[in-house]
Amino acid sequence: MTSEHDELLHMLNEQRRMLRITMRGLTAADAVKRTTVSELTLGGVLKHLTRGELGYTHILTEQPGMPDGMLDTGQYVWDGDSFEELLAAYAEAGRATDAAVRAADLDKLVPMPPAPWDPNPEPWTIRRIVLRVFQETAHHSGHADIIREALDGASTTAQLFSD
Repeated sequence: MTSEHDELLHMLNEQRRMLRITMRGLTAADAVKRTTVSELTLGGVLKHLTRGELGYTHILTEQPGMPDGMLDTGQYVWDGDSFEELLAAYAEAGRATDAAVRAADLDKLVPMPPAPWDPNPEPWTIRRIVLRVFQETAHHSGHADIIREALDGASTTAQLFSD
């Protein structure tokens, strides 16, 4: 029998794996290319998800204040310094999230920081925070898949079968 923690993290890690497949074989130059009318780039999506994981881990471990960069308006912009470092930062953020979730009581309520869209937020359970990270990862993985397909025709689904 697996715990609810295991089930939630399994699903989140599957979404992270899909994003890593989408990023497979990219260069830093590829990761900064816009391939649609959107400002989104693959590097920008990865940067956004990394910051989101770090931010929500900051919140669920009840560290004071708003996490650095969580509301940064340039969060989707990535200047292309080192794609390898960006991938490593995403992996590290995921490990930190997983460790914090494993150590937490999923029913525990934690205060949420005020944000422009919710100046007086209600507390969230750890479970809800994990589900939000999952939702964000799945949502932006879909964006990444479209950007990648427009970039070079690579399909995440097709790449699943080449593992």
